[in-house]
Amino acid sequence: MADKATIARPYARAAFEEAKSHGGLAAWSQALEAGAVAVRDPRVVALLDNPKVSRPELAELLISIAATKLDEAGGNFIRMLAENHRLPYLPEISALFEEMKNDAEGVADVTVTSAMELSPPQRKSLEDALARRLKRQVRLHTELDPALIGGAIVRSGDLVIDGSLKGRLERIAHELTA
Repeated sequence: MADKATIARPYARAAFEEAKSHGGLAAWSQALEAGAVAVRDPRVVALLDNPKVSRPELAELLISIAATKLDEAGGNFIRMLAENHRLPYLPEISALFEEMKNDAEGVADVTVTSAMELSPPQRKSLEDALARRLKRQVRLHTELDPALIGGAIVRSGDLVIDGSLKGRLERIAHELTA
């Protein structure tokens, strides 16, 4: 079976093109996220697998969940996903759409996992350095992991920079045993 992202990509691209052509990137992003959250709910998952629930009924349920965020084209998109048995792919479609939106807006979501809380000057310095390196506006998200001992791990898409003390120790141990 094909990877979920492979199946979701053309749908995400179609949603992105539709949203972009009508200036509704933010609204579509919110609507797709609401749909993604809904299809992860165990009650909705049970409905997706239930043969007694029709595809149009599933579509209308998801449209009602994201009603304030969907225009007619968005509703048609959800109906088309339901007809093609692609509603379970909404989380992947939403994530891919968000990547395309961020690329179009020149924004990078960066997650910094550090051993200790970053101070405001450290956050600002890190944001500025990452903005220069990535050549994008940076949205910084922070996480704490005391197991890193010191330093931090920076993740943005496929880019991973491991500047943690734990990572350095693991690399040294690998070099000594190799």
